[in-house]
Amino acid sequence: MSAAAVLSCAPKGDPQLGKDSLDKVVAAMTLEEKAHLVIGTGMAGSSGEAPVVGETRNLVPGAAGTTYPIPRLGIPAIVLADGPAGLRINPLREGDANTYYCTHFPIGTLLASTWNTELVEQVGQAIGNEVLEYGTDVLLAPALNIHRNPLCGRNFEYYSEDPVVSGKTAAAYVRGVQSNGVGTSIKHYALNNQETNRMKNDVRVRPRAVREIYLKGFEIAVKESQPWTVMSSYNFVNGVYTSESKDLQTTMLRDEWGFKGMVMTDWFGGADAAAQMWAGNDMLQPGRPGQFEDIVEGVRSGRLSEADLDRNVRRVLELIVKSPRFKGYEFSNKPDLKAHAAVTRQSAVEGMVLLENNGVLPLASEISRVAVFGTTSYDFIAGGTGSGNVNRAYTVSLLEGLRNAGYAIDAELEKTYTKYIKEETERLNPKSDDPMAMFMPKIRAGEFVPSAGLLDKMVRANDVAIITLGRNSGEFLDRKVADFTLTEQESGMIEAVCAAFHEAGKKVVVILNIGGVIETASWKNLPDAVLLAWQAGQEGGNSVADVLKGVANPSGKLTMTFPVRYEDHASSRNFPIDMAFGMFGKDKDAEPQRNVDYTEYEEGIYVGYRWFDKQGLEVSYPFGYGLSYTRFEWSEASVKPSRGETAVRVKVTNTGKIPGKDVVELYVAAPQGELDKPVKELKAYAKTRELQPGESQLVTLKVKNSELASYDESASAWVTDAGHYDFMLGSSSRDIRATLCAEIRGGSEKTNALSFDK
Repeated sequence: MSAAAVLSCAPKGDPQLGKDSLDKVVAAMTLEEKAHLVIGTGMAGSSGEAPVVGETRNLVPGAAGTTYPIPRLGIPAIVLADGPAGLRINPLREGDANTYYCTHFPIGTLLASTWNTELVEQVGQAIGNEVLEYGTDVLLAPALNIHRNPLCGRNFEYYSEDPVVSGKTAAAYVRGVQSNGVGTSIKHYALNNQETNRMKNDVRVRPRAVREIYLKGFEIAVKESQPWTVMSSYNFVNGVYTSESKDLQTTMLRDEWGFKGMVMTDWFGGADAAAQMWAGNDMLQPGRPGQFEDIVEGVRSGRLSEADLDRNVRRVLELIVKSPRFKGYEFSNKPDLKAHAAVTRQSAVEGMVLLENNGVLPLASEISRVAVFGTTSYDFIAGGTGSGNVNRAYTVSLLEGLRNAGYAIDAELEKTYTKYIKEETERLNPKSDDPMAMFMPKIRAGEFVPSAGLLDKMVRANDVAIITLGRNSGEFLDRKVADFTLTEQESGMIEAVCAAFHEAGKKVVVILNIGGVIETASWKNLPDAVLLAWQAGQEGGNSVADVLKGVANPSGKLTMTFPVRYEDHASSRNFPIDMAFGMFGKDKDAEPQRNVDYTEYEEGIYVGYRWFDKQGLEVSYPFGYGLSYTRFEWSEASVKPSRGETAVRVKVTNTGKIPGKDVVELYVAAPQGELDKPVKELKAYAKTRELQPGESQLVTLKVKNSELASYDESASAWVTDAGHYDFMLGSSSRDIRATLCAEIRGGSEKTNALSFDK
């Protein structure tokens, strides 16, 4: 219902949203109306208080939620919908012959791996257009929690182990989406780094790690893009639900960072509705009857002040007034899906990371016949599951992509795999009446080692072999260690195919169609090339083929470290490894269980490359790593400190034979003062434009002195130590091309002390 339709139903004399001041509208509301407005309208398929995954059928079928309408005051309902890789609504509607498919864009980890905020903003613009034209008002994205551990089930939605990459990527995404006049909801605020018992897990963490690692990305996103909303997470932090923490929802978010929008819970998040209102968590989604009663009783008993409730009501109204639905936008239900498919195809290639290449890629022009191994080659993964999934019209498989690029696929091998996958998938995924089943990753067919006879045929009949390894995950469950390592069959397949093709002087390429980090150290030197394709959305097969053929030059860089062993990660000591509990945890035990009921973040700020550098650990691939089909030289590096800011410049020249883009990463090593400091930390980065052979670009990176600060818990202040700083220009965290020195003035900025201090 549009605002105009709501107004037509309104009795004369009542103030009207959009015509009268917000103060008058709030003053005219009854307590019950206020309590309803700050609670969602529920989800179809939910019953009672049970947390379930459902959908809102009203207004936009399949959207995650709606707000509560109050027609007498001219307040319409607005629509909230998932998700990070594209709008998630129902593609089919009862009694309607039309289809409402959305574009499945690349997963968050791939977008971040572009290191190109302009491109991410363009993707956001395309996503936001679909949000607008399908009649939704707020997209529940982006997700930017830190990759604390490789096994987190939702890492595919998130961006990086580094807060600067996470924050800058999220800010670009938000700017792009919101350029359409629709809203976003950055999530999950905060410290939602595991799915196991995510509804009740207590994160035990020091304030320094909270501010420097886990909230820094949110701070950057808020300050650089002002998202319309923020979504609070499910978990506790140091004994307090995040949605009930005034420190998080008001003191830091609003008072310190200047957030102007509205905060909503994740679906069914938190326990005490009155406490959530007091904390500054303005809206509870999707809405339960008990929450309404809790708020009304809280005000009547004095446990919740009506002034606090009014403050939240006002923020909800401010959101509604900005929405397309309130403004009466006549959405078409017909976004340009063809144009958006082109956007996803092009954006995906820029985030793919070339891990290994002995010269086989791009494939030579004389290569035409391809033997394709690996079940994932025939069942390509567009993206993760759960709320990060998208109801799309199609997924371009690797085989389709290769055929579209002019390659001939071995028919006998295709027939063998197709039959095997069909039989295994049916055996492993029996039909289920569980409503959660559609949101969970399906069990994928395992690999098999091709027989010597089959391999001999494939070698004789084909020019090159391509092997795809696949992994998928989603919300509700964390990955297992067995999902990180290769199975015996996967290792055997790689070894057998490489041995057979190499004996005949032919090459082997491995493609990783994955959403999170896997083990690579034990096998990466066997094939001739390894392409990390991530999960590239619905055009994935075409995007991969573009890279293999050389239509596109890969320029992605890793936004996380690939360790030699899973156990090398500092957080592996404090993560629910192979736990059997899902997001709802377990039956209450007499004794709380470590990493299920609570998780100790003992590693503090030493997450990802900060830990590996501190310990001097060997890695398989370092943070920031990625190869290209061309070569780049850096020269004329300089540093120029000025009052409050330091500028670092370097000239990047394409010295190869084909066009390409390069990424310049700026790391800083601070002087060791009273606080322990990392070996180096990423502080800025930039991607060049596409440089033609022989072309150069001067790249300038600027860092404010305040961005060099560490958080001093004892003083409750950000402190920039005065002294000698090393500004390091790197192609990865382990490939530093130039180190420049500068003297930096010291300074400090006082903050509020957090009451959830451990």
